[in-house]
Amino acid sequence: MSLDYDQLQQLTRRSFLRNTSHFCLGAIALAELMGNRAQAAVKHALSPLAPKNPHYSPKVKRVIYLHMSGGPPHLDLFDYKPELVKWNDKPCPDEFLKGRRFAFTKGVPKLMGTPRQFAQHGDGGIWMSDAIPRLHDVADELCVIKSMNTDQFNHTPAELLLFTGSARSGRPSMGSWVTYGLGTENQNLPGFVVLISSGTQPSAGPGAWGSGFLPSVFQGVQCRSKGDPVLYVSDPPGMDRAMRRRTLDTLRELNEIQQQDLGHPETTTRIAQYELAYRMQVSVPEIMDISREPAPILDAYGAKPGEASFANNCLLARRLVEQGVRFVQLFDWGWDFHGVSESEDIRDGLTKKCARMDQPVAALIKDLRQRGLLDETLVVWGGEFGRTPFREGRTSTGKILGRDHYPDCFTLFLAGGGVRKGMTYGETDELGFAVTRDKVPVHDLQATILHLLGFDHERLTFRFQGRDFRLTDVEGQIVKGILA
Repeated sequence: MSLDYDQLQQLTRRSFLRNTSHFCLGAIALAELMGNRAQAAVKHALSPLAPKNPHYSPKVKRVIYLHMSGGPPHLDLFDYKPELVKWNDKPCPDEFLKGRRFAFTKGVPKLMGTPRQFAQHGDGGIWMSDAIPRLHDVADELCVIKSMNTDQFNHTPAELLLFTGSARSGRPSMGSWVTYGLGTENQNLPGFVVLISSGTQPSAGPGAWGSGFLPSVFQGVQCRSKGDPVLYVSDPPGMDRAMRRRTLDTLRELNEIQQQDLGHPETTTRIAQYELAYRMQVSVPEIMDISREPAPILDAYGAKPGEASFANNCLLARRLVEQGVRFVQLFDWGWDFHGVSESEDIRDGLTKKCARMDQPVAALIKDLRQRGLLDETLVVWGGEFGRTPFREGRTSTGKILGRDHYPDCFTLFLAGGGVRKGMTYGETDELGFAVTRDKVPVHDLQATILHLLGFDHERLTFRFQGRDFRLTDVEGQIVKGILA
């Protein structure tokens, strides 16, 4: 004899007390008064991606998160340290090394001032290097945080902490939490879409966009700008759309029988996923076809239809949010500038890497502004940690210049609704070893993003294994200094 899901629930004392309480007159009256709310709950269970309201009026409706996987060298992009340039090639003072561990550096490394040229840009005088010339043009749209901080110095745990709130795998990702809280505005598209460029997934892998213990319908859907937009969504050879519909109808009937017998919530999720995949067969190819864009737009982004590139993905991000997708996550591989190859040199290697990034990012911000979407969209750019103010240990005697992983301080910028424009927030010391003002831990960034979307991060929770979990775990403070 096998016990179904409901029967197992009824075996607990808590379930018994809950169920027998239904017979009291107060409970019957309350059930009558709350009938409409119960019907709404049933409707939500059958359509988990239905639009939902946040806790309070939001500043933005959607997020585009541009993740530079590997940890961009912030000291060569945004955080200008003229004092470090003066100390270039000098032994690193012991006070910055004592009791510290680094990913690939041992002994006493040599300090390394940036070889890049810096200047201030925009009305706010934001420092930027010559590696990102296109971003100079949108300086007045940017809110640059120089005081980001994490406690992880290896890629996988640092990315997991950034996107799931925990350095260990298994927690829901930021995009999943947002979709869980808001649903999607367009029932023909996922609420959370992932786009990957430069040929490699981020170190954290699918865990960076997974749903963890949330229903799996809230996980990110990976789309592609080359080939089939979504893997395994197209009909197989010999199956037309009518046959697909009949197949899904039969599967739905079988799943509904299982749902009635076992009552497991993941069965409802599976039904919703099958139906969404069917609708996506029509909607996604059209959205992902950037050849429909005018030539000036393609040129502005540097996008080329039919190719897989970060530029294409930035243009796709705009097309997706334009159609109601809540959270678009871009991962671009190749920002781990150790200096072990010429492509990782912070001189020519960084110039070439940034050339493929700053044009489409600047174009995205301008395009969103022109279409009236930027004030309702939050754009986030950054990596999982920063880079050291000294040369990486393995390459310290070579001709190629690189930096090691560094968690204590790094730079990230935001643009769009709800954040101040043309400003720099936070400071690091004159050599770039520590935050000296307005430290922003990763959980504070998460709390702030949720706040801009209309959520109290302490109330956006999901009960799992007897505990109410949230993205920010037991931490997180809103960074009020960057709010407009």
